[in-house]
Amino acid sequence: MNVNKTIFAILLLSFIYCEKYKKKEFVLKASDFQTQIKGKTTNLYLLRNEQIEVFITNYGGRIVSLLTPDKKGVMGDVVLGFKSLEDYLQAKTPFHGSLIGRYGNRIAKGNFELDGTAYQLPINNNKNHLHGGPDGFHNQVWEVISADENSIVMTYLSKDGEMGYPGNLSVEVTYAINDDSELSIDYKATTDKATPINLTNHAFFNLAGQAKGSINDHLLMINADHFTPIDDGLIPLGETRKVEGSPFDFRRAKTIGRDLSQQGSDTQLSRGGGYDHNFVLNKESQGSLSLAARVVDPKSGRQMDIFTEEPGIQFYGGNFMDGEDVGKYGVKFEYRASFALETQHYPDSPNQVAFPNTILSPGETYQTRSIYRFSVSE
Repeated sequence: MNVNKTIFAILLLSFIYCEKYKKKEFVLKASDFQTQIKGKTTNLYLLRNEQIEVFITNYGGRIVSLLTPDKKGVMGDVVLGFKSLEDYLQAKTPFHGSLIGRYGNRIAKGNFELDGTAYQLPINNNKNHLHGGPDGFHNQVWEVISADENSIVMTYLSKDGEMGYPGNLSVEVTYAINDDSELSIDYKATTDKATPINLTNHAFFNLAGQAKGSINDHLLMINADHFTPIDDGLIPLGETRKVEGSPFDFRRAKTIGRDLSQQGSDTQLSRGGGYDHNFVLNKESQGSLSLAARVVDPKSGRQMDIFTEEPGIQFYGGNFMDGEDVGKYGVKFEYRASFALETQHYPDSPNQVAFPNTILSPGETYQTRSIYRFSVSE
């Protein structure tokens, strides 16, 4: 394994912000992430430059912290997470910052048919299968192939039959810091049997900083003319619907909370408990890298632009957070105090013939990229 452990130990134990930023106490310790799970070693890794610092653990391939400056130059942690591996293992919400697979989002009733064979997946979200099941990629220890200050490459072999999915699926994910303030995630996979695949990252964000209150005053733009409406179980109805004239119109930036008062009268908001929907991204060509969403916190000035090659993005407004989990700064994860924007193919695509294909066949390579660019808005 090409990892310079000495450099990482120095970086993690003597973590100091650049001199032009105000110093602030930081809570992460490498020792709190160093253990063995099912005979595999876990650790904490740091990617950094002068503008961005990202802490990642190979347990679930998780983003534990992401620090970026506000308009005054003060570094803030904009990703929800926990201060130890034990806290992740005990968390009520298991997906914080993790890599999601084999299939991000929901598959109706956990079943699908492929090449004449019916498959049944574990049910872990009411009557449906969610985010690869209870032992999906978020609960696996990934092998670190290489790591340095700029990138980390991790792999995982999901064996034939794991969580009910067919085929031995070999996955490689690369986190990298590009330019001054970009975090890119590159996903790659191959299989020896046809299988559904839909990989994403499930970071929960608050651009004011973790535990800094509601995200309803964040300004959000989603580059989508359509979204996929859902039934009572949050499964797509199989159609796309125009956002125009609805609370789902984020084509021009508006506060996340502006139209939530319509939850009582808008069926889609009611079914999602707010926003928990897939948006159909506007694309010049299939698979092109393009701007999917922009979020701005007016108070701190922090801005996050998300670019992706994926056809969709799931916007979740923290509707099911209830304060039961306590984060790395000792503050509860409260209702609508964070959001997720998961770049993805559409939910339940294996059962929806009109949706873009999510079946990977032998001899093919699944490959996709998403970029998170941080800046300060004018």
